[in-house]
Amino acid sequence: MNLSPYEKTQLAEIESWKRQEPSVVSKVFGIALSPVTWLVRKLVPTAAVRGVLDFSSSIAGWLTDTKDVLRDSGISSVEQLRNHSLETSDVLADGVHNWAIGIATAEGGVAGAVGLPGLLLDIPAVIVLALRTIHKVGICYGFEVKSKSDKDFILAVLAESGANDMNEKVAALDALREIELSLLRQSWKMIAETAAASTISKEAGIIGVKSLARQLGVNLTKRKALQAIPVIGTLVGASVNGWYIKEVGWSARRAFQERWLLENQKIPNS
Repeated sequence: MNLSPYEKTQLAEIESWKRQEPSVVSKVFGIALSPVTWLVRKLVPTAAVRGVLDFSSSIAGWLTDTKDVLRDSGISSVEQLRNHSLETSDVLADGVHNWAIGIATAEGGVAGAVGLPGLLLDIPAVIVLALRTIHKVGICYGFEVKSKSDKDFILAVLAESGANDMNEKVAALDALREIELSLLRQSWKMIAETAAASTISKEAGIIGVKSLARQLGVNLTKRKALQAIPVIGTLVGASVNGWYIKEVGWSARRAFQERWLLENQKIPNS
C-alpha cells in the first residue's frame, strides 16, 4: 500500500469509525418516552418514511450543486477530485458538513417551535437534507450519483448513520462494502470478467439497504419524540437535527474516504 502519512492517519480514523458504538440517544428516547414515541409512530409510520426515500434522494440529488466545490478546489470537473488529493477532498467535505449542520439546526428549531405539526414537516425535510449532505460529500471526493449502485451506496450510508446498535451498524457496513466493490469493478471496467460474482454481490448489498432503510423511521422518530411538545420543541428540534446531520456527515465522509482509497488502489479490495 502506497499511503502518504496523511492517508495512513485517515485510514486509522476510518477503522476507528467502523468500531465505534452507535449513539445511545435513540435507545434512551425509546425507553423513557415510549408513550410519545408510540403516538409519533402512529402519525408518521415507518412505511411512509420508507416510501419517500427514493423520491427524497432524487430531490437531494437535484439540490446538490457542484459549482462551489469546483471553485474552492480550483479543479474544472468533479471527476478529477476522484484522483486528486484526499486532504483536499477532506477540507471540502468539512465545509459541506458544517454548513449542513447549521441548516439542520436552524430548520429543526423553527419546526420544533410549533410542536407536532412542525414535526410532521420536519422529518421529511431532515431526511432530504441528510441525503443531500451525503450526495454533496460524495462530490467532494469525486463521486456523483450516476447509477443504481451509486443510489444504493447513498442509502447504505444513510442506514449506517441511523443504526441503533452494533448489529445494525455491521449490517450497514457490510452493505456498503458490497456496493463499494461493485462500483469499483464498474470503475475498472472489469464487469465482463466478474459478471456472475458481481450480480450475487450487488443483490446482497441491495437487500441489505432495503432492510436497513426501514429502520430510519423508527430511529428518527425516537430521537425527535420530545419535539412534539411545543414548550421544549425548539430546543429538541434544533439539537436533534444538528446532532443527526453531524452523524450523517461523518458516516458519509468516512465511507467516501474509503471509497476514494479503494479507487486509487491505496488499500486492498478484499
